[in-house]
Amino acid sequence: MARKPLRRTRRTAAIAALTGAALVAGGGGTAALARTSPEIVVKDGVTQPAFSYEDAIREHVYVQTRVDSDRDGELDRVNVDIVRPRETEDGLKVPVIMDESPYYDNAGRGNEGERKSYDGNGNPLKFPLYYDNYFVPRGYAFLAVDMVGTTRSDGCPVSGGPTDVLGGKAVVDWLNGRAKAFRPDGTPVEADWTTGSTAMIGKSYDGTLANGVAATGVEGLETIVPIAAISGWYGYSRMNGVKYWTDEQPWLASYVDTDPPEKCAAVNADLDAGEDDATGNYNAYWKTTDYRHGTVGRASNVRASVFAVHGVNDLNVKDDHFALWWEELAQHNVKRKVWLTQRGHVDPFDFRRDEWVRTLHRWFDHELHGIDNGIMDEPRADIEVGPDEWITQEHWPSRDAETVILRPRDDGTLAQQRTPQGSTAAFTDAAGPEGHGTSEGAMVEDPTADRPYRAAFVSGPLPGGGRLSGTPDVRLRVKADAPTANVTALLVDYGTAERVDHLGPGSGIETLGTESCHGASTAFDDACYRETRVTTTSAPVNVIARGWLDLQNDDSLSDPRPLTPGEFADAGGRR
Repeated sequence: MARKPLRRTRRTAAIAALTGAALVAGGGGTAALARTSPEIVVKDGVTQPAFSYEDAIREHVYVQTRVDSDRDGELDRVNVDIVRPRETEDGLKVPVIMDESPYYDNAGRGNEGERKSYDGNGNPLKFPLYYDNYFVPRGYAFLAVDMVGTTRSDGCPVSGGPTDVLGGKAVVDWLNGRAKAFRPDGTPVEADWTTGSTAMIGKSYDGTLANGVAATGVEGLETIVPIAAISGWYGYSRMNGVKYWTDEQPWLASYVDTDPPEKCAAVNADLDAGEDDATGNYNAYWKTTDYRHGTVGRASNVRASVFAVHGVNDLNVKDDHFALWWEELAQHNVKRKVWLTQRGHVDPFDFRRDEWVRTLHRWFDHELHGIDNGIMDEPRADIEVGPDEWITQEHWPSRDAETVILRPRDDGTLAQQRTPQGSTAAFTDAAGPEGHGTSEGAMVEDPTADRPYRAAFVSGPLPGGGRLSGTPDVRLRVKADAPTANVTALLVDYGTAERVDHLGPGSGIETLGTESCHGASTAFDDACYRETRVTTTSAPVNVIARGWLDLQNDDSLSDPRPLTPGEFADAGGRR
């Protein structure tokens, strides 16, 4: 078995190949079994289920943070529910897989909305998802952490802001001997059963917290697996000055907090003021929730490797969150891997289950146990190009891709030739139902027909093997009849094809009545989950990229500059 040393850890784990029992000579010529410390078992490049899940230790502790998010004069303590092999009481040191979440007592986790359950002493009996069932028998501890201000943790949630992130960082610090924790009776407790090597994983808000904690540069966080995760909260609430909705930050904080509303009313009022719905601008508040270039975390701080998963049709956490994060990580030479799917806001456990579990297992073994199993020698990107049709690619974006510039023409076409000087196209946005603008469906229907509320341009047929790799860039020269306007740009694929039905129920998956099992089970916590299958639709059109811009924010998201009505100005392009 080839292996390499663990990195940046304060302890080491015993790892052994699969062998027979060792015998030593005993007194009187008899043979006696040698007493050895428990060891991680590795075969065929992966850890084996050598430890009892039934007999695992289940406990909870409270990690003391350095924040007082509810402003009560006391430092917040974060509830950490732990399951670890019983052999960790006999000298075995194991790495940690951690899912920090605000959803354990409200929405639940996973496709089936699972929640934690506890025994009479407050110790966990059931952990949501399969991470504990699968990985604890293979020599890992699993931690289900209640985000600050949620479930059994102290404090107030702040919708991705500093205290949300620093609560998770405190847990990593405790696992590496740099923070305090206490048992329910108040006695101090150390994490003397772990190597300190930690992974964070999770979908949506959970994966977002993984991004945020990694962006602090905390030592001991060796890898993160953000699934459909936010990398900057301004971009979740709005884009380029255009608001997706109003009161998003205080609404979300109230949703994940099941305590009485008055407890965090003052904190929520500050979130309401900070998000500045009146302008939609980026400000100092949003910078505290920015993990790429923020005040608490920055991509340049990331020490952990990153295995990201995102849906290119995710309309909840839009895919620019992944693309911008990925670009920053690449600039700072962060080790990384990615899966990109045609589904929407969906976990890979629910669209490519067996392959996902195998790949995640090898990733954690490599990054946390230091097992050289070849996963880093494989192509960096797995990409779904059609319903359940996957390809691998050495890099994303593909280094073989060519930049193609298409220019609009006054005859409604897109071409590579320059647009004739003086060509223009005009439209007037029209209010739709409930006072909103024109629907996306109306904007993309029959692109050859004249519609007063849009300007549509169509290219010739694309090559059969052509596909987009990377982020499209739209540059405009515009003249408005007002100092500003919100502009939408859509990149649309026309032509009937069988596509993943990401706009339908389940965002591209249907949940079945059958189950598959991954890991060991107990009477309280089984490893079996309902299977899914892809849902498809035969559709003549598919929007493959979207962008929005408040024209006065073209030069700056923080310092708007209104246009001069009736005069042309440049807009768009990547900043």
